[in-house]
Amino acid sequence: MRVVVVTPPATPVISLEAAKKHLRVDGNDDDTLIAGYVAAVANHLSSVDQEVRGALGRSLGKRELEARFSAPRGRIMLPFPPVIELISVKYLDRDNVEQVADLEDFELLGAELVAAGPLFPWENGNMRREAIRVRYRAGYDEIPAEISTAMLLMVGDLYANRESTIAGSSAAAIEIPMSTNVKALLDPVRVYR
Repeated sequence: MRVVVVTPPATPVISLEAAKKHLRVDGNDDDTLIAGYVAAVANHLSSVDQEVRGALGRSLGKRELEARFSAPRGRIMLPFPPVIELISVKYLDRDNVEQVADLEDFELLGAELVAAGPLFPWENGNMRREAIRVRYRAGYDEIPAEISTAMLLMVGDLYANRESTIAGSSAAAIEIPMSTNVKALLDPVRVYR
């Protein structure tokens, strides 16, 4: 299975104003820097890139995703919840012709997509890789407090420590670890698959 972002979130998941308030920054000199940190943290937590999957396995800002499957049988768990709505389901038939499924043939139970009848429309269809493409909207109306708080803490760490290492007393560089507070806030909402 592969997931691609069709439409990214229209607005940042944490506003520049909220980040500046958290950082206690009054001027506008660092706006670009702070906005970059907010974007980097959001991407770190919710990226769908297969190589660097987001640390949370969730969608934060509302976005349109397309999950591409290879003829799954049984239930389908749509990745990067919360799922807001199903947009379309397309699949290749035995003759390699794209078919558009009727959305009435499915039920969406949270992030689980199930057949409304006894079979999925693509049963006995094409077994080709990524033969099924499910488009859906996912993300939060309002980011849960534990996630937004963790994001602000991460932005604060990046803002306060603008280098990836700190020179120690022996002049050796040491890495800055993710704080235990951030880990404690995010672990309960992380999606493991």
